[in-house]
Amino acid sequence: MISALPEGIRVRLLHSVYGDPRAAAELVTLLSDRQSAGLDPLPTDPVDLAPALLRALRAEIRALPDDTRLLLLLAAADQYPVATHAFPRAVTAARLDTRPLETAEAAGVAHSGAGGVVFRDAWTRIAAYESGSPADRRDVHRLLARVLHGEGEAPRRSWHRGAGALGPSGRLAAELRGSADKARRTGRLALARVLLERAAALCPDPAERSRLVTRAAADAWQAGDGDRARRLAADGAADDALSGLFALRAGNATEAFDALLGAAAQRARTTGGKDSPEQGGTPDAGEAPLAPTPRLDPAPHLLARATEAAVYTGDLRRCREAARVAGRLGIAQPGTLGGLAAAFEGRYEDARDLLQAAAGRCGPGGDPTVLIHAGIAALMLGDHTRAATATLRAATSARARGATAVMAQAMEFRAYADFWTGRPQAGQAAAAEALHQAYATGQDNGACHLQAALAMFAAITGDADLCRERAAAARSYALARGLGLPAALAQWALAFLDLTDGRFAGAAARLRALAGFGPGHGHRAIRHLATPHYVEAAVRTDDTRIARAAHADYHRWATAVHSPDDLALSARCRALLAPGEEAVEHYRTALGLHARGTRDFERARTELLFGSALRRLRRRSEARDRLRSALEAFDHFGAPHCAAQARAELRALGAPAAPTHAVNPTARLTAQQLLVARMVAEGATNREIAARLALSPRTIDHHLRGVFTRLGIRSRIELVRLIAQSEVP
Repeated sequence: MISALPEGIRVRLLHSVYGDPRAAAELVTLLSDRQSAGLDPLPTDPVDLAPALLRALRAEIRALPDDTRLLLLLAAADQYPVATHAFPRAVTAARLDTRPLETAEAAGVAHSGAGGVVFRDAWTRIAAYESGSPADRRDVHRLLARVLHGEGEAPRRSWHRGAGALGPSGRLAAELRGSADKARRTGRLALARVLLERAAALCPDPAERSRLVTRAAADAWQAGDGDRARRLAADGAADDALSGLFALRAGNATEAFDALLGAAAQRARTTGGKDSPEQGGTPDAGEAPLAPTPRLDPAPHLLARATEAAVYTGDLRRCREAARVAGRLGIAQPGTLGGLAAAFEGRYEDARDLLQAAAGRCGPGGDPTVLIHAGIAALMLGDHTRAATATLRAATSARARGATAVMAQAMEFRAYADFWTGRPQAGQAAAAEALHQAYATGQDNGACHLQAALAMFAAITGDADLCRERAAAARSYALARGLGLPAALAQWALAFLDLTDGRFAGAAARLRALAGFGPGHGHRAIRHLATPHYVEAAVRTDDTRIARAAHADYHRWATAVHSPDDLALSARCRALLAPGEEAVEHYRTALGLHARGTRDFERARTELLFGSALRRLRRRSEARDRLRSALEAFDHFGAPHCAAQARAELRALGAPAAPTHAVNPTARLTAQQLLVARMVAEGATNREIAARLALSPRTIDHHLRGVFTRLGIRSRIELVRLIAQSEVP
């Protein structure tokens, strides 16, 4: 049963079979134990994915007349595995009669469309191609190659020439390799991979064939086909850069760091520390090539990836090690690397300058990796607007370059800006989409990070069960692979849930331990970022000795980077740690600084804490105003636990809560709950929803129970009526 598989395997499996439930049901029964556990790549050849389904469909195609099958074969070759859009021209050039397609339409196999033949589904198209004889396939490929002579069609023409070849050909292999390079430069990485695979099949030189397969693996990975990339890499030449990239995104991050740093050093020694554009570098040594290939990766790009590995593990000492290696070899360092190393050593002013330089490189159209690093640097500086801009531009740039694998990574770091600036529902929706994409592209480490981010969103939106479920999944995976960043973020989410539920001792214990277990288990940067929450929890438990030291370090960093939000939170910490009346001015300072910042959610929490302090000081009028302002903000953010705290404080004042206005009841739902609710309203069953969202029926049931609770209803009939009423324009 597909529902019994881990979430990531379910998503990859459905992705690999084009979302077809028939093929998915068959493939589940064919997987090995290691494939079912995610340890080995899934099959990539259609014959291995769904052999029984293909046999049945081939038999259906072969029952059609010969002239109908020929037209279907030509149409399939024009679309699979490379879409070349040349069918009408090929029909005209060969003077073929298209009336036999009416037989295929009557059989429900395919029909004629404006741009050619439209098959019933992807598997029927594959069956139409594979039902042809090898000789017939070569003939239709040669015909398609003859009519592909327009501008920009050279790579696809090369593909069909290669597919029509009778045997090995060094000349054709070289042509295909050149066409792959052109396709890569224009962001068509999936096409580049297909061309290189065909070049490798035709190449008579074993050593060159191995190099072509390795380059195809790199293109497959960048294009988001992780299973194919791993299978190709196993058949190609050993390459530390590619192995390191695989480990960074789906393996042990410490091993990734070692492999990537070694590859960077090797690359620097080969090129003397310089990378020319012809060799794969760019005029700016910090930039990466458009779509890196394993042997063309410039050393700075590999160093940037090694930095990411150090960030994921939480082993910031390794950033310092990478910085030393870069200095020794004369490699231009990414700003994030030097900034992290300086911050680790307590050189906050140096760190600020380096990170500001990195964050400044967030202009549109830049290299996605550079933009992601700009986003990370901006997050560290507390510049959430710039972080959001950089990560969004990274995703846009990656999409334009065909680098699907990079898009999910950009959204991992975008999530921080979303929940810090009070957009939990929008952020949750974006993170859920990125999680699906990370799983589909075989990036389980990135998926783990997104699971932790979703746990934080669930904590903010008050979905305690989902928070614990997401956090447990993230921590289990992270601890097994030494990923300190998602492990610490998941722990922070649980601590925030404790904090908003009044379990202050538990929150303090979790936050105190964030960096206490060393790299791979905790993360000093996350502990630093969580300092304001730790101080709040520690004050509530009258155990402030460690909290005061943590705040002093936090304030030193906030002062160095001069971030209004960080300075506001530092002032809030000082207010919490101050006695009685002395706290009031610190709270006023904090709110003044919040007004210049972007962390609206934390501003509301500052108002909540200030209102509570004013109530204890019997300043009832101002306390009421602050608490009502906080309540209004929490209701807007969809943060019911925080709103409940504000209401409790107002009740303690003897004041009514802020007047409620007529609000769309579905606004109370999280993004995932709203999606499930709408599908239920359309008549879908839990099992059907689970299949469409690649989740388990148990998870859908949990979401539906949450929907009923939040909306105060008891049946699907009530839900259908409420959804219909709420979505009437």
